[in-house]
Amino acid sequence: MVTTDNALWRGGWSTRLRIGSGLVLFVFAFFHFLNIGLGLFHTDYLHGMQDGRKAVTRHDAMSALLYLALIVHSGLALTSIIQRRTLRMPFSSALQIVLGLLIPIQLIVHIIHTRYAHEIYDVNDEMGYIIILMWPSSAIWMQSLLLLIVWVHGCIGLHMWLRLTRWWGKTLPYLIGIAVFVPCFALAGVLTEGRRIWADFADDFLREQYIEHYNWPSAEAFEAMFRVEDNAMTGFWAALGATAAFYLGRKLWRRRHSVQVTYARGPEVFAEKGMTLLEMSQANGIPHAALCGGKGRCTTCRVIVEDGGDHLPPPSEIEARSLAAVGASAQTRLACQMRPTEPVKVFRVFRPDGKHDRAHASQGQERQLAVLFLDMRGFTARTAGQLPYDIVFLLNRFFDAIVPSITSQGGVVDKYMGDGLLAVFDKPDPRQSARAGLKAAIEISHALEQFNRQLSSEDSPHIRIGMGLHLGDLVLGEIGAAGHAAQTIIGDAVNVASRLEAETKPLGVELLVSAELLQAAEMDISDDRIQPFNLRGVSEPVPALPVLLASELEQT
Repeated sequence: MVTTDNALWRGGWSTRLRIGSGLVLFVFAFFHFLNIGLGLFHTDYLHGMQDGRKAVTRHDAMSALLYLALIVHSGLALTSIIQRRTLRMPFSSALQIVLGLLIPIQLIVHIIHTRYAHEIYDVNDEMGYIIILMWPSSAIWMQSLLLLIVWVHGCIGLHMWLRLTRWWGKTLPYLIGIAVFVPCFALAGVLTEGRRIWADFADDFLREQYIEHYNWPSAEAFEAMFRVEDNAMTGFWAALGATAAFYLGRKLWRRRHSVQVTYARGPEVFAEKGMTLLEMSQANGIPHAALCGGKGRCTTCRVIVEDGGDHLPPPSEIEARSLAAVGASAQTRLACQMRPTEPVKVFRVFRPDGKHDRAHASQGQERQLAVLFLDMRGFTARTAGQLPYDIVFLLNRFFDAIVPSITSQGGVVDKYMGDGLLAVFDKPDPRQSARAGLKAAIEISHALEQFNRQLSSEDSPHIRIGMGLHLGDLVLGEIGAAGHAAQTIIGDAVNVASRLEAETKPLGVELLVSAELLQAAEMDISDDRIQPFNLRGVSEPVPALPVLLASELEQT
């Protein structure tokens, strides 16, 4: 999953158009709502900002942009509904779609009695005219509801777009405050200005002035606008009906060109031919384990084909190799690789649906992350003859001194192992994780130097450490008996980091960092400083950089 800011505009052209048009409309709504809120203070402020907004939004180019954004955003929203394989979706997505479909019901009325009235009948559609038009009928409540619907719909869309960026989570508490403030401010402005202007409108003399100032539409004009409103609403319902018809038509077509899949101890579904079994499961909301994301490596998506296996194409080279590695039977296939074209019945070997009281985290997640293995040198000799209390006290002081260097870089101590620890740096991408691991190693070196100065003042011997730092594929998940499983990491990267740490002792260095991590972190290190290391339990030599003191990397 990409979580960097570079991913903001990734996706197909329709996604980029939907985001771009949505942003245009959101910015317009934001300033429109702030404008309404100024009625809370003074009419002059409200009308002054409205005049400024109109100078921008009613310029020909800006008007074209706004209406184009509205048409594009609405059209793409309906198209996305047509193209959905299923209406099953998260609650937030369903809420956003429902709110989006409710917007035109009131927005059409608003546009016709403001912009349309201004252009066709030369109505002065200031805020006062709009409020008098609605006050005190149910229209004021319907337009207030429109304000809330538009704002919530936009905020959900903004959150779904930006939630994977680095900065969004940090600023979210403040943004929630703004999100609550804006509609409250606008509604308070409407109520305040509405009460004031309606009191004026009750005066016969002032009412005549208002009618003249706003060039109030005639009865014939209102009747014509109501007809336009009815026609526009008919067009909207026709578009919505066409969308539903297209969606149902596509669903029926897929069903006629689909394959039946029966899950043992599970449902029976129909899915489009050409999809992998894993994609069929996901499209129909069927829980199906897949740690590697469907790459054919982890084999956790494997199924036993109970019926229909004769009609399946033979396994590809990748699938055959992975199945052979786990000693799978002839009936076993990988759901991420097989593409059924005839009815099949399958049994999922691994169940991620809570069947065994497992949380979602128990299924694990494959990531490429930096791992740091750290160990204290000469701990056994140093603590020989000491009381257990003194040993524990020393270890806690040591960890108190160095662990903040890990956590400050976003690292997490996965486990403590006596006088050592294993830490992982869970970052959005390998580059950030590798850089965080290097910075943590450098800060640990500085923290240890400061801690040793403190020990010297107590006439205690210095502490030396060894660190192994590597970047590789890991699986993060809960491991242990159901109900007693702890979150941990497993993978070859952990073994490599541990073996690199062990090599620091005979070399007399503080840190061994793999070339793979240095490359990911974009560190400029000359090749002659990199040495190959034959590590126990690792089939191939691992190129790594020996560093006498990790703090020396700060100058690199």
